[in-house]
Amino acid sequence: MFCYQCEQTAKSVACTVKGVCGKTEEVAAIQDALVYALKGLALVAEKAAPEGLVPEDTYPFLAEGIFVTLTNVNFDPDAIKAWVDETVARRDSLKAGLAKKRADLTFEEAPVAFVPAATVTALAEQGRQHDINSEASADPNLRSLQHTILYGLKGVGAYAFHAAELGHRDPDVDEYFIEALSDLARYDQGDLDTWIAKTLRCGEINYKTMELLDRANTETYGTPIPTEVPLGVKAGKAILVSGHDFLDLEALLKQTEGRGITVYTHGEMLPAHAYPKLKAYPHLYGNWGGAWQNQKREFPKFPGAILMTTNCIQIPPDSYADNIFSTQAVGAPGVRHIDGRDFSTVIERALALPGFPEDVAGNTVHVGFMHDAVLANAEKIIELVKAGKIRHFFLVGGCDGAKPGRDYYTKFVEQAPADTVILTLACGKYRFYDKDLGAIDGIPRLLDMGQCNDAYSAIQVALALSDAFEVEVNDLPLSLILSWYEQKAAAILLSLLYLGLKDIRLGPSMPAFLTPDVTKFIVDTFDLKPITTPEEDLATILG
Repeated sequence: MFCYQCEQTAKSVACTVKGVCGKTEEVAAIQDALVYALKGLALVAEKAAPEGLVPEDTYPFLAEGIFVTLTNVNFDPDAIKAWVDETVARRDSLKAGLAKKRADLTFEEAPVAFVPAATVTALAEQGRQHDINSEASADPNLRSLQHTILYGLKGVGAYAFHAAELGHRDPDVDEYFIEALSDLARYDQGDLDTWIAKTLRCGEINYKTMELLDRANTETYGTPIPTEVPLGVKAGKAILVSGHDFLDLEALLKQTEGRGITVYTHGEMLPAHAYPKLKAYPHLYGNWGGAWQNQKREFPKFPGAILMTTNCIQIPPDSYADNIFSTQAVGAPGVRHIDGRDFSTVIERALALPGFPEDVAGNTVHVGFMHDAVLANAEKIIELVKAGKIRHFFLVGGCDGAKPGRDYYTKFVEQAPADTVILTLACGKYRFYDKDLGAIDGIPRLLDMGQCNDAYSAIQVALALSDAFEVEVNDLPLSLILSWYEQKAAAILLSLLYLGLKDIRLGPSMPAFLTPDVTKFIVDTFDLKPITTPEEDLATILG
């Protein structure tokens, strides 16, 4: 086992015995086998595409397949093996169709000939023979860039999967999965400049994918509006929905209408309350619990059923294993999986559990300050900046995690001067999302911009302010203070670098998959900085 795709990787080097996330060595090996199989499908699709032979569902299949291997998505070896088998079956079917039309074509690449073993144990052994180091350059810097692309691709896969579910696809995004997986299969080709360009290409496509998902969400559920969300509870039966998938949430809301069940959001589902078509359901009440890494402490206290819709699941202990369900790409041993969005078993479990005995009032938080809402106040914001009432904007957000040092982000926000505004997104906001920071002439100092993919919103705000002040984005009074945990954050970082944004602060530690030379290149080219202390970083930025 060798896995260093997330921030919490063992000793900030790599997990080699068992994943800190809970992933077993066997699961890690089968995930490597799935990545290898996806490369084989992509290589065949690459040659079949000019012939018009690639089935349309191949593209979202590639996106979801690579998403399955993202951190905290799927811990179920049998489910991942099924993905491997389906991938190879699709590859062979496409290869057979291509052979009828182009009998002269041959494939030299090994992934095209991969035959998966019949058992999980044997497949895991095959995966060990094709792990990420075996299937990458021997040159450490090239290997670092290739792994960065692989991890960025997993983030792109997550966003493309969500957009495709809502009926939104883009040919450039679709075709990129074939391009990137085929590039990674040919890891022995290309020099440093080639792979640097390919790395930034991943950032380019991720930016386009985030734009696609933003459009998919708003066209499906309406333009988000600033919304006050209660953190208390209502008496009665309850279901908690976590992850990122609004389509799953909508399906559950429809199926629970009139059933006397209150639905609560958790984690990255909090922004759902800002979308008009989702907030129209009266039994979508509030948000319960904090960020994903606290679920083993929090979920045993929830007196209802729990539905995990995308990544962020932890392997549940017995204390709530009977109450939790997975759907779509998500899976874990012992967790009941829902196919086809028929959530009747989730509802039955919720009705069987006691629910909350009484109403409990709580604080409220505000969500829904995506780009449309912020830009609706652009003129006022610009006036406040020119008048000296807003000195600086900080985007403080990203993926949260359990590793020590993440209290930096809480302290940073607490210590930010009263004439600064905090933009935030993703689950990193749970470090400070319920703090009352006040307002500046009616503009809240804390603006929740949504999920991790809503980094697109933050970029749109920055570009609009850049135009309004007639300066380059990097000359704006705006600083990015980012936390990262998994591969969607890596994809977002690549998008920011592709767009040329500089002076980004990243923490709580730098990615283990970046070699010192690659890190130096990024630091020198884009002025990327590791976080230090809140006091030192604030003094440097505002000095």
